[in-house]
Amino acid sequence: MADSTVTLAKPLALHWQQPGPRLFASIKVSLFLVCLLPLAQLLWHALLGQAVNPIEDLTRGLGTWTLRFLLLTLCVSPLRALGAPGWLLRLRRMLGLYAFFYVCLHLLTYLWLDQFFDWAAIVRDIVKRPFITVGMLAFLLLLPLAITSTDGWIRRLKRNWGKLHRLVYVIAPLGVLHYLWLVKRDIQSPLIYAAILAVLLLWRVWRYLRPTLAARVK
Repeated sequence: MADSTVTLAKPLALHWQQPGPRLFASIKVSLFLVCLLPLAQLLWHALLGQAVNPIEDLTRGLGTWTLRFLLLTLCVSPLRALGAPGWLLRLRRMLGLYAFFYVCLHLLTYLWLDQFFDWAAIVRDIVKRPFITVGMLAFLLLLPLAITSTDGWIRRLKRNWGKLHRLVYVIAPLGVLHYLWLVKRDIQSPLIYAAILAVLLLWRVWRYLRPTLAARVK
């Protein structure tokens, strides 16, 4: 019985580490659909009147999910280093694009439902309210990352593609700062996101400095 369990576990482990094309396609489709669930939930609450302030609830919810997808994107490399299967790296681009998708909706709800496309008021808002300024800056920095996320741009930019996409290390802190300055009283949630982001960034600093530190120890 024990031998048969071990025999069955080995192929399952192999499928998990190296899924075939069909299984990986199923994983991608499943992830794609799962990433849409937060949007469905936010729309459900807004349209059915379950939120006290539907517009504010929708706008903030979309912004929060933008930050979550950014953090999920940054989680992929540490998870891979901890032994997660390599195919996880192939899903990172989808998570990043979903961050862009949610931030576009977040911005659209602000421009449309909050400001009614009053561009003069929007410009005044960007200048006078620091959390809007920071949020808009983060969105502008995210634009080139979304545009260059295709295989064609990866081939064209070569090594510069990696350098360009390090902008995410600036964008994510700006996103946390945008959230922190938005909330006026209860800052617990933005501080939790800030702590998670700090761990993810410090891990990268440690990985970057590790060879130098190891050489000095020798």
